[in-house]
Amino acid sequence: MLDSLAAEEPLEIRIGDKPLTVTMRTPGHDLELAAGFMLTEGIIESADQIAEIRGGNSVPGLKGNVVQVELRDTVFEPGDLQRNFFAASSCGICGKASIEAIRRRGLRQPDSEFRVDPEILCGLPEVLGSEQAVFSRTGGLHAAALFDAEGKLMVLREDIGRHNAVDKIVGWALLEGHLPLSRHVLLVSGRGGFEIVQKALAAGVPVLASVSAPSSLAVKLARELGLTLVGFLRGRRFVVYAGEFRCIPAESRTSQTTA
Repeated sequence: MLDSLAAEEPLEIRIGDKPLTVTMRTPGHDLELAAGFMLTEGIIESADQIAEIRGGNSVPGLKGNVVQVELRDTVFEPGDLQRNFFAASSCGICGKASIEAIRRRGLRQPDSEFRVDPEILCGLPEVLGSEQAVFSRTGGLHAAALFDAEGKLMVLREDIGRHNAVDKIVGWALLEGHLPLSRHVLLVSGRGGFEIVQKALAAGVPVLASVSAPSSLAVKLARELGLTLVGFLRGRRFVVYAGEFRCIPAESRTSQTTA
């Protein structure tokens, strides 16, 4: 009997010829992963700061599991980081001392005018599950999916690591010129941890939903920075841990507007 397994390989991200980090990931969409990682970790603030981004197969002398990025208009140097990156697929907070590290980055509250109908939220997990092609064969991958306010799927990415799947989504948006994601909902297949919340905030996402539970630190960060955080999104039920003002039925919004 044959069994399909999810691929897991190391990816080295370099700025110029200097190593930045190594992350264990599922191969595929590596340029998105590298771009998203740099934005969500505060290394860059916009796509304009990326002069060039290339995969290892297109860089002479490099192997396939390498992405090399050339930056412009930035004073960042790999040695400026207060920690050495080795982001395993379950890295979590990855050594950041406290929530203060996020505050110092100056992340802003996402669009406070954005609203999403709870009915639309309840339909998103079914779409996510139906589009997880690799998970259906292996049962071993996480997924992140980006939806518009009407529940239309914009993009979905799978990876062995939750945070990598989110970085691939953010990298896609960055490279395609769609940031900030101020009119979108991000859904993740696992729990809504601290690192997922800070990545959503960096991308300007107003609503982050997960099919499992958030962590206490994730809830604290979401409440402080005005992100709507939804957990246990399954079937016809979910729990809103922060930013409940964005989850309003369409008919209620209509009545409030005409009142």
